[in-house]
Amino acid sequence: MGLAKGLKKVSSKTLLRLGGTVTIKRTTNSSYNDTSGEVRKIETSVDVKGNLENVSSVEVNDLISQEDKKLSISAEGLTFTPTTKDKVLISAIEYKIVRVNTNEQNNTAIYYDLFLRA
Repeated sequence: MGLAKGLKKVSSKTLLRLGGTVTIKRTTNSSYNDTSGEVRKIETSVDVKGNLENVSSVEVNDLISQEDKKLSISAEGLTFTPTTKDKVLISAIEYKIVRVNTNEQNNTAIYYDLFLRA
């Protein structure tokens, strides 16, 4: 477990120095209003540092297109694992997550690669 903890810390420090600030938005259903018939949703936003790059031609497949972006973020400091239901806000552009790759050591998440589409 010591190696995973060390790798997580190194990943976080590297992205803090080199990455830009991005916002991960998670929306969850909260409650149903009987009178209006609406579902009230709660949105939680978390600011993290991440490294944004273009998708390489090797990563293009049926799900990932050449126009998509790849965002690497550290798992340290996140209280949840990002999913395809979450959104990412970068420079006032909202992206949807089309795929999440979790990079692990000893079953501990070190960092995530999020494949984004505008």
